[in-house]
Amino acid sequence: MHDGRPADDARWQDVAEARCPAPFAWLGPHESGDGGISLRTFLPGARAVALVDRDGALLAECERVHQDGGFEARLPSRAAYRLRIQWPDATEVAEDAYGFGTVLPMDWLRGIVDGDGESLRQALGAHRTEMDGLAGVRFAVWAPNARCVSVVGDFNGWDARRHPMRLRHEAGVWEIFLPRVSGGARYKYEIVAADGTRLPQKADPMARQTECPPATASVVPEHETFEWSDAAWMQRRARNTLDVAPMSIYEVHAASWRRYEDGRPLDWDELAAQLIPYVRDLGFTHVELLPITEYPFGGSWGYQPLSMYAPTARHGTPEGFARFVDACHGAGIGVILDWVSAHFPDDEHGLQRFDGTALYEHQDPREGVHRDWNTLIYNYGRHEVSAYLIGSALEWIDRFHIDGLRVDAVASMLYRDYSRPDGEWIPNAHGGRENLEAIGFLRRLNAAIASRFPGVATIAEESTAWPGVTAPVEHGGLGFSHKWNMGWMHDTLSYLGRDPIHRCHHHSEMTFGLVYAFSEHFVLPLSHDEVVHGKGSLLAKMPGDEWQRFANLRAYYGFMWAHPGRKLLFMGGEFGQPHEWNHDAELDWPLLQHGLHRGLMRLVRDLNRELRTQPALHRADRSPLGFDWSVGDDFENSAFAFVRYDGGGAPLLAVSNFTPVPRRDYRVGVPRGGRWREILNTDSAHYGGSNVGNAGTVFAEPASLHGHPQSLRLTLPPLATIWLIAEDA
Repeated sequence: MHDGRPADDARWQDVAEARCPAPFAWLGPHESGDGGISLRTFLPGARAVALVDRDGALLAECERVHQDGGFEARLPSRAAYRLRIQWPDATEVAEDAYGFGTVLPMDWLRGIVDGDGESLRQALGAHRTEMDGLAGVRFAVWAPNARCVSVVGDFNGWDARRHPMRLRHEAGVWEIFLPRVSGGARYKYEIVAADGTRLPQKADPMARQTECPPATASVVPEHETFEWSDAAWMQRRARNTLDVAPMSIYEVHAASWRRYEDGRPLDWDELAAQLIPYVRDLGFTHVELLPITEYPFGGSWGYQPLSMYAPTARHGTPEGFARFVDACHGAGIGVILDWVSAHFPDDEHGLQRFDGTALYEHQDPREGVHRDWNTLIYNYGRHEVSAYLIGSALEWIDRFHIDGLRVDAVASMLYRDYSRPDGEWIPNAHGGRENLEAIGFLRRLNAAIASRFPGVATIAEESTAWPGVTAPVEHGGLGFSHKWNMGWMHDTLSYLGRDPIHRCHHHSEMTFGLVYAFSEHFVLPLSHDEVVHGKGSLLAKMPGDEWQRFANLRAYYGFMWAHPGRKLLFMGGEFGQPHEWNHDAELDWPLLQHGLHRGLMRLVRDLNRELRTQPALHRADRSPLGFDWSVGDDFENSAFAFVRYDGGGAPLLAVSNFTPVPRRDYRVGVPRGGRWREILNTDSAHYGGSNVGNAGTVFAEPASLHGHPQSLRLTLPPLATIWLIAEDA
């Protein structure tokens, strides 16, 4: 070993300590003053290093110039070379990562700075590719305030000294191409902050695959593409039938729907084999998965994600998830994902203070900390952060053919004072409480999805009266295709939870939703949130004995499926799970051996069948012209009746009796004369009811009532909803 110049010694020491801010300026081949080439490499643990040509012939022996593994050689001119490395137990011939040029094109870097999600998702992360004819992986990560970033993994002994990365100053992105790295390799980033602090190793924010929690490493994807068989589905979806097609959503927590005998959650292939036939048999049009973007804490149900680009490894590989989606489409079922852009957890291997600064989050906790969940809030005003989130949405839709995203906790994004007392929030630039940056982000998100992927739904979980959630962006709205109707859910569950004798005093809880039903494009959600944290299951919310509880729930479902708005039901609700949802156990499947539970499932199946086949129930779902009250004020009898229209076809009458008393000779006005056929009765013995009804057919009489020229004389079963369809004039 020889003594070098002090400046050289300092550079070698930076490399040896994994603190080198510009490794490509020192390592690899560089022209020397005499016109030759000086080549430097750092290989901790190597006994000797030589340069060889492509055929293995010796070009030069390398001299050890730093005790920890620095080697240097001189060549008379630039030539193709490889490193022949003598390790203590083997000899390896490898390409020099510092012999390659820049990795990312300038257009992508400019796009990242400008907030373009497509550029960011193409550029960042671990991508299998080729450079100079060699297969390998390019790694790229955004960390603009770091002093040094190294990629560490299975391929370099997790040694940060081996592969420090190049900083592309134009975008604050660090990059490197590593030849011969293959799919399945685990990796992370080791970052030295600007003040010299070495941070805990970070998972890749752009990882497309991860280790299964509690392990935290990112994984180089085995495959960059998937061979899809859903071309016909995708073509139909692109024709954008969201306005008129029926939508009935089965919401699922994949880890607790069913489990293996040993308690493990099903993998994607088993979910495809079991869940898809089940959902298809019940007639749901879509399955909605609680968040599957990789998340460290199982008890968060996925709502505290850290890898926004990777499906959780709890159920297998990304290819397994693609097979699941492909199989759903083959069965005629759309796939919606819960997607969380409102906050992220503060696990040390995640996004928090990623490069030693508040990079993804806000510096000020009055903006950057979510009080309800003790999580961090994205800085939506930062272009790169906005691009990171929009890129994630595009990734799921493009890479995995997802048919919709349900965006979680939108209300918490829209208001700067959300769940904050006075003095603990910062007003916007105009002094108001609206989060202008989040509003801009949501509009860009929805505009990007609508322009690139027509027919894909974006559904807001928004619990306030924010105007124009589903109005087009160009008209000043947020641009979502749908919004969860949290008010309808809250009011109707409150009503159904009351003893029938008291319901007459709360009649408006069932009717108020129609005051605003067409102000937005609504989904009626009976979601997971209503069956946890001491709220009880849907069945347990119903009053009375066992028969009455089931009758109440059947009547409620009949009312809900006829009511304007798309439908959503959380798993277990279809057969009357009696207990709260437990995310650590599967549903109570043995209950299906009992008649009332089987009957409720039969009803849900029939409700979905009629929803699909009766145009009046879905074709004009977004228009007030598709709805008309017949009876909305009969609080004394706790009865309701309304007509649904499809714009020209046969109207459908829905009548509900929310008391346990049958109503005989109950008159309801209808818009047509002739025969009306009873197509659904939630009190049918087939569903577990008492079989009170109208013998299948009722004829209208020329007695005007409720603003209609004709009327029907009906028998209303106890705690039941009936549907009748006009068959002839």
